Amino acid sequence: MNMRSMMPFGRSSSPTRYAGEGDPFAQMRREMERLFDTFSSDWPMPVASGFARPKVDVAETEKGLEISAELPGIDQKDISLDLADGILTLKAEHEEKKEEKDEKKHYHVVERSHGSFMRRFPIPFEPDADNVQAHFDKGVLQITVPRSKAPEKQAKKIAINGG
Repeated sequence: MNMRSMMPFGRSSSPTRYAGEGDPFAQMRREMERLFDTFSSDWPMPVASGFARPKVDVAETEKGLEISAELPGIDQKDISLDLADGILTLKAEHEEKKEEKDEKKHYHVVERSHGSFMRRFPIPFEPDADNVQAHFDKGVLQITVPRSKAPEKQAKKIAINGG
């Protein structure tokens, strides 16, 4: 009996054919992921796990931390900033409703979009929480988190006693 005739169509006896580059499903998955990454890279607010992520720039300077977040279509009243336990939290919600009517053509269109997001930024130093500033203009939120002016803790030399 020829064992090759019992194998599904297109399979060879080599187990490595489907383990790597030859696996057509793995190739198709890689190609679909590449296509999706290319397609979605230009979106202003990529969506991940139900939350949108605004494009953010974070820079640490001698004075502190500077954060710039692009929030197109968001109203200032819908933005929330909190600083607690060394973590800056940025939250925002966006809701838009567009309604069009034309009685002559007898159609009615209502388009809604709703989204929310949250980003958390760990502050790599002791922040001066009383002097954190935020400015929102033309869809861009600028946040400045200054360093605390508290003196740095000095290392203390500890004497070692002999026995």
